[in-house]
Amino acid sequence: MNAKKKALGRGLSALLENSGTNEISNYNNVSTIIAGSIANIPVDCIDSNPFQPRIHFDEEALRELASSIKEQGVIQPITVRQSENNRYQLISGERRLKASISIGLENIPAYVRTASDHSMLEMALVENIQRKDLNPIEVSLSFQRLIDECKLTQEELSDKVGKNRSTITNFLRLLKLPATIQIGLQENKISTGHARAIINVPSIDTQLAIYKDIIEQDLSVRQTEEIVRNIDNEPYSFKKSTKATTTPSLPQKYLKVIEQLEKNVGLKTDIKRNNSGKGTIIFHFRSDNDLDYICSKFKK
Repeated sequence: MNAKKKALGRGLSALLENSGTNEISNYNNVSTIIAGSIANIPVDCIDSNPFQPRIHFDEEALRELASSIKEQGVIQPITVRQSENNRYQLISGERRLKASISIGLENIPAYVRTASDHSMLEMALVENIQRKDLNPIEVSLSFQRLIDECKLTQEELSDKVGKNRSTITNFLRLLKLPATIQIGLQENKISTGHARAIINVPSIDTQLAIYKDIIEQDLSVRQTEEIVRNIDNEPYSFKKSTKATTTPSLPQKYLKVIEQLEKNVGLKTDIKRNNSGKGTIIFHFRSDNDLDYICSKFKK
């Protein structure tokens, strides 16, 4: 049980209070189940989470989970809250519930807890973020909802989901991309690395042009980053930009340094270096808050 709870991640484990027992009780009447207990509950008494941020579920993954449950049972209980008329609302574990129903299980082990609408939304979003099969836009939207609807600061969000602030910042920036590019990222037409390069281009038209060329020319992330670095005020031209990519301006080891700096700081970073080895490191920021954040990273 403890190993399974650890897999939930720091954020959801903090939200799901420990019931203090590993025993699963069977109740003849669902109305007698009390909050804080773990019980086998009829699946037809459980309603879906009205705050579930996820709409689409991978059917193949659900079939695999169903097969596992058929062989081993439901290892980790779902979490529900009591609602009206002896019914329950799902808080977390929708895939387990769907898979159990698909193989004809009549009951499912569930941890029953007390939760407000606000807590349900927060827990649903946190669980959603910690899933491994989410695309970057789903993660970004969940982060944004936690900030907007749960009134969390980025620092509070970082503690809640167990991710550093620069990671959260990078995900949130993806939501500034045009809808066409966001959809392409969701559909795996481009990678997160491509998207993070494109977002540094001020012009939406140029962003879309680069996005089109990434797909049509099968450009790598490195090629895309080099294109973005060499963009000037003239209209974007793939032919012109790819010429620049044939001669990288920096050795590979310095490109890795840029990657590490961007990961740590959470902002676009450039290194300018001449043949003698002299140069500058540039952090691109868009507001005083960004600048203050950069400064805080280098305080002793």
